[in-house]
Amino acid sequence: MQYSCGNWTGNQAQKILMIDKILKTLDINATIKEISVKPFVSSEDGSDYNTWLLSYKDKRYVLKKAKNFETEIYANLLKNVSEGAPKYVADFSFDNEQYLIIEYIDGTDLCKCTRDSLIKAIDALIAIQEQYWNDTAHQNVGFSFDKSLKGRIKRGEYLGDTELEAAYSEFISLYSTLPRTLCHDDLLPFNVIVGKEKAYLIDWEYAGILPYPTSISRLIAHAEEGEEAFFYMSDEDKAFAIDYYYKSFIKGKRISYNDYIKAIDSFLLYEYCEWIMLGNRYENSDKERARIYFEKAKAHLNK
Repeated sequence: MQYSCGNWTGNQAQKILMIDKILKTLDINATIKEISVKPFVSSEDGSDYNTWLLSYKDKRYVLKKAKNFETEIYANLLKNVSEGAPKYVADFSFDNEQYLIIEYIDGTDLCKCTRDSLIKAIDALIAIQEQYWNDTAHQNVGFSFDKSLKGRIKRGEYLGDTELEAAYSEFISLYSTLPRTLCHDDLLPFNVIVGKEKAYLIDWEYAGILPYPTSISRLIAHAEEGEEAFFYMSDEDKAFAIDYYYKSFIKGKRISYNDYIKAIDSFLLYEYCEWIMLGNRYENSDKERARIYFEKAKAHLNK
């Protein structure tokens, strides 16, 4: 998803108080007029993204209204990583909301994937996951394994197909046995920013110490072959991503390729079941998309 800067609108008094809070948080001795705050707006529908470009002289930051576990993840985990995610600068509370200030990254997302950008994205993921492989000190930080497991079990209750339910039960069993590391649990292509030299994973609203295939599987599961697709990734690049992640990272953890592929296949099934669950559970859900993902899940099993 591409974003452009619009005008920051809202209550003028609140705006002044907010900028004053930012200045104090960053320990900047400046006037309010020296600070520029412009929102990132979705080019898809023009909606407010609750994220702003914060500029002061030659410095640029991202100001973000934090959601769910994001502040906890940045303050306890991401602030310790040297690459793979924007650098943590500060966080603060304002008007009963939590905000993050992080490094601004100039680049494009992965929605129209190329081989070069895909390699950069996987390298960014590996850099983070290497640091937290088999981490136990932070197992209860953010979106923990126990929290994630409840939602994953719940998803299996709305599949409406005996064959899928059996395979999904195997996924749940496998989910509890795999090595864990820091995973971005919503690593869709628009949550990757690719710069000239490196890629960065953004929007860590749901993340924690989770089974290792969590991120790589979501990154490729919802991409489609047609170049008109919202998430475009060729089938060749999907196969490459699976192979590259193994050879560059998982192989060194003494996990066999067969066990790895079994895990990836199971996690891809989990991703496909997301829209099946939504279609079966909620009447106002996208029924057509649910049908497409049902067919995709069945074809995945038959393959």
